[in-house]
Amino acid sequence: MSTRAEVCAVACAELFRDAGEIMVSPMTNMASVGARLARLTFSPDILLTDGEAQLLADTPALGASGALEGWMPFSRVFETLAWGRRHVVMGANQVDRFGNQNISAFGPLQQPKRQMFGVRGAPGNAINHATSYWVGNHSKRVFCENVDIVCGIGWDHVDTDNPAFRFANTYRVVSNLGVFDFGGPERTMRAVSLHPGVSSDEVRQNTSFEIHGLDGAQETRLPTDDELSLIRETIDPKALRDREIRS
Repeated sequence: MSTRAEVCAVACAELFRDAGEIMVSPMTNMASVGARLARLTFSPDILLTDGEAQLLADTPALGASGALEGWMPFSRVFETLAWGRRHVVMGANQVDRFGNQNISAFGPLQQPKRQMFGVRGAPGNAINHATSYWVGNHSKRVFCENVDIVCGIGWDHVDTDNPAFRFANTYRVVSNLGVFDFGGPERTMRAVSLHPGVSSDEVRQNTSFEIHGLDGAQETRLPTDDELSLIRETIDPKALRDREIRS
């Protein structure tokens, strides 16, 4: 029987289905499990780094070293970023209906109440290539009406007449409750699937804005036996995934 964390890992893997030869940058353990699972199954051509400056030739377990196949310094990362052949999965302390993301601070811009990471690479990621988010605790505080500081831009900030935005693609949000894209009216958040055991009312009660399509959303697929074996024995034998979500 699969756990909620394993369902979330498969949902993260599905972010990269049929991606082709593309650089994948997962920023959390859950997203990393998903990226490795995708590479070992249905998207074998995606490129993964060791988190620093080397391309991985194989697909080691989380926290383990592996064989290397190339050098990926920041200069090459930026080259890849600028022509759209990258998909990053970041976390989000706040995300709104349009996919605007905040990882910088809570409170007013000029006098925030709590400092977090800063904007980091979020602006450059969101404007240049596919960007998704993993949220391990789906709550009204995270899924808020308006983010305090826009770090990763959402669809309401995309200027379709400006070629600088041609690769912008706020793709999906995966949370511990479901999978969401931005196919709602005016590119607002829409439910793609809810995880097994999650009701539409539970999502509503933990979201500060309307998510379209909740009542008609499909159920997130369960891992196959082969995928469960890969997750538990090959990719994440230390069960680091369970630190991000209670199963």
